[in-house]
Amino acid sequence: MSTECITLAPVEPDDIADFKRDLQDAFAIAVIEEFGSLPDGPIPADDVLDGAIRAPRSVVLHILRDGRKVGGAVLSIDTETHHNALDLFFVKVGEHGRGIGLKAWFEIEKMYPETITWQTHTPYFEKRNIHFYVNKCGFRIIAFFNNHHPDPNQAGEDDLPGGDGAAFQFEKVMRSVCRCAKVASD
Repeated sequence: MSTECITLAPVEPDDIADFKRDLQDAFAIAVIEEFGSLPDGPIPADDVLDGAIRAPRSVVLHILRDGRKVGGAVLSIDTETHHNALDLFFVKVGEHGRGIGLKAWFEIEKMYPETITWQTHTPYFEKRNIHFYVNKCGFRIIAFFNNHHPDPNQAGEDDLPGGDGAAFQFEKVMRSVCRCAKVASD
């Protein structure tokens, strides 16, 4: 039985450059496995990461294993609707296969107990991510974006090789909200 402790901590401004590099290194693995090489520049591109990190409802977190940085997450937290998003999630190169991602995800869920739904997405070729979100974390696939059904939230060019923007969108319902109108009795 593992006794390691997985915790989360806010990313400080001085840590952003290392956070971005570690995330891009982690994402590069699947792209290279699928396409043989990276396109020009890192994936996700720096401007995409900067936009996610600086977004108004963004929460940027380190994943810590026994106090050591082993991954990270960028969340979008809506404190009014409680419909939240996992925008970016990674485990550092060399740290995979230890259950860190699953433990970190459960810590995120605990951090936001008011959440009604979580949404996330992953490229179509990322079989490990699809398995992780559906079979381990309890998400379900709610959309498949591609040239015939583009993601309405993705403006601009896809920075992955192939450029077809093919990706799965996932949702995890944490709790139901009754939207029934209350009937007044006479």
